[in-house]
Amino acid sequence: GPDPGPSANPDSDPTVTPVLILPFSPHHRSCSYQRFVSCYRCFYKLQPQLTRSIYDQFISQLQASIKEEIQEVKNEGNLEGLFSSLDKIVEEAKGREEPVWRPSGVPEQDVRSSMVPYLLKHRSHLRRVLREKEEENRKVAESVLMGRERIAELQQLIQARQQAWQ
Repeated sequence: GPDPGPSANPDSDPTVTPVLILPFSPHHRSCSYQRFVSCYRCFYKLQPQLTRSIYDQFISQLQASIKEEIQEVKNEGNLEGLFSSLDKIVEEAKGREEPVWRPSGVPEQDVRSSMVPYLLKHRSHLRRVLREKEEENRKVAESVLMGRERIAELQQLIQARQQAWQ
């Protein structure tokens, strides 16, 4: 086919995160150009050089537009900050030996895996509090019984003294 011609290198723009750049190899470009030519075959037969020029302008405008959109999304979502914090998390996790929790895709299983340890810890805490309260109640009940016995003794003493006085 016709020579693909000079192209703008998408890797040369530092404002675009390399992960987000669409692959654009010369082979891919020639396939893309062939599709473009097949859509505008009549125009290509009349003006092949002009068709190539229009295609090149179209592709460069499309790439610039995509780069602008990506930059806008990055700015709106504060993606630069998020990416750097994600990099920090990855760096901190390098020394970890146990694997980091990842969602399994089954909501019930994910909730269970994160909630069960918390709920077990909470249950043991509540059991400990319950034991303390039961012990406290037992001591209070003992003191109430002792108080009742003391009242009964005092009533008998009062009665005995009242009878002796009469």
